[in-house]
Amino acid sequence: MSRKRVTQIFPWLLPLRIRQRLFCFYTGMRLDGNRYAAAKSEDLFPYQLFETSCPLYNRETGFDMMYQENKIFNLKLAAATLDRVVIRPHETFSFWKLVRYADRDTPYKDGLTVVDGKLTTAPGGGMCQMSNLLFWMFLHAPLTIVERYGHGVKDFPEPPSDAPMGVDATVSEGWLDLKVKNETEASFQISIAFDKEHIIGRLLTDKDVGQSYEVVNGTPLYYRKNNKVFEEVDVNQKTILSTTGKCVSAKLLYRNKCEIGYPLPDGTEIAEKGK
Repeated sequence: MSRKRVTQIFPWLLPLRIRQRLFCFYTGMRLDGNRYAAAKSEDLFPYQLFETSCPLYNRETGFDMMYQENKIFNLKLAAATLDRVVIRPHETFSFWKLVRYADRDTPYKDGLTVVDGKLTTAPGGGMCQMSNLLFWMFLHAPLTIVERYGHGVKDFPEPPSDAPMGVDATVSEGWLDLKVKNETEASFQISIAFDKEHIIGRLLTDKDVGQSYEVVNGTPLYYRKNNKVFEEVDVNQKTILSTTGKCVSAKLLYRNKCEIGYPLPDGTEIAEKGK
């Protein structure tokens, strides 16, 4: 049995702990020597590197659909701070640096989130759908991933999307961020829009980089350990020349591991790893 944190034993300490974490979190960024992306360009850049979309509604959560509506409300607040942002050469993108004050004028609504390892509801819940989308976009550009954390548990099946397994990025203000650095001489622009059923993300650039990227999985592995089911899968990236369509490089980005918190489809092969 894992040891309880001090804030679990004394819950009244939690607000103080959060304030302490946020102070250290943002002070660290002010002092780390990085130049963080903040400027916007209302004019869209001329070259599109990648476009993607994913459903706004997930009907497999087991929670009232009201929380899906609330999530969409929260996503639109965050999108207002992210849309048209430019990541210039040698700048670093930080999710929280930009989204920090998204709810300054209009409060977030309660959405689904994980607190102390349990799926529950809280103001601002559902923000990971935005960080997932951004991470998927960033993998299709010559940007360097500085900070990314995968979800430890998948609590419910993901809605259909063009992203392979293991491409996600959980965020928690004061604890977990999504950061990428632009180490090229091109500038990149984020574009985010919504229709009735989808959130749509585009990554644009001010110059033709001459290549595109394909992100694919290796063969997934499912196994049972300590009465829990886990998924492990490689996430690989291929670089393709725009002129010839030839793959000029391929590399393993990372191996993603997470616990599966819902029944897998019948016939899924699950290995036994014991304790």
